[in-house]
Formats: sequence, structure tokens, C-alpha cells
Amino acid sequence: MNARDLMTTDVETVHPDDEISEVLTRLARVDFNGFPVVDDDGRVVGIVTQHDLVHIFQPSDRTLWIPVGFPPFLETLEYAIDLSWDELDTELDLLRHAGKPVRTIMSEDVVTVGPDADIDELLDLLTGDDRDINRLPVVEDGELIGIVARQDVLRALRDERRSAANA
Repeated sequence: MNARDLMTTDVETVHPDDEISEVLTRLARVDFNGFPVVDDDGRVVGIVTQHDLVHIFQPSDRTLWIPVGFPPFLETLEYAIDLSWDELDTELDLLRHAGKPVRTIMSEDVVTVGPDADIDELLDLLTGDDRDINRLPVVEDGELIGIVARQDVLRALRDERRSAANA
């Protein structure tokens, strides 16, 4: 069993120039949590995941320091007001990032495999401690030809075990 046997060939992708708001909308409509980012030549140039998109809404330091004192202001005390993470923060962050191209948040260091990668190689990549990889773009001659998700490998192993048990 290899990547070619397990891959999905109808891969939904995004372009590096697609706006973040468009990618968020598309991601909300699908059953998976990321897209390969493919250039005009069909080459994988990045990957964008829910994690990348959620990361842009992480609040920066939203603590406001206000000096407060009493006349004649010879001494002041500073009070910290924590501006909480709320809907307004989310809306402001969305407005700030919505029109930016997805290339500004995508991961460029994409792990890919060839169509002949065997199941052991796929397992090593999908279960490695170095990175949390959920999907592997399958590339041949530099172009995206499919994608193997962690679920695909798990299903294949399950089916193989069931077949062996019934034999």
C-alpha cells in the first residue's frame, strides 16, 4: 500500500493571493481543516490550516496601563486594565486581516510525499513528534496530484486488519 493507493485526487486548494476572509469562508464549509496552497503552475507553495487562521485572532498584549493620581499629581499609581478577549477584539482582528492574502499566514515549510511513498513512510510523517501533520500533499514532477490525510491511513490499516482477521 502506498500514497497513490490512499490519496484523494480531487484536492481542494487555495491560491497564495486568495484573501484570508475567502479562505475562512471556504474552510467553514468543508469537513477538513486545511488547504494546500498552490501557485498558477500547480506547485505546492504552502499549506494553510485552521491553526494558522485562528492564530491571527490571538490577542496581543491587550493590557492598558493608566497612570492615576491625585492633585497635585506628585505621585501616581499605575493601574492595569486587562482588555478582555471578546467579540470586539475578534471583529477588529478579522477586519484587520480579512483582505490580506493567505500567503501572509500560510506555512511555507510543507512536508510532501511522492505517489510511491509506502505506508510506513506515511505513518512516520503523520505520527512524528517533530510536527503535528494531519495531511500530506502528494507531489509528482513538482505538481500536486493528491493528498493523504491521517484518516486515510488509519482507515486503510483498519480495513487491512479486518481483512486479515476474516481470512
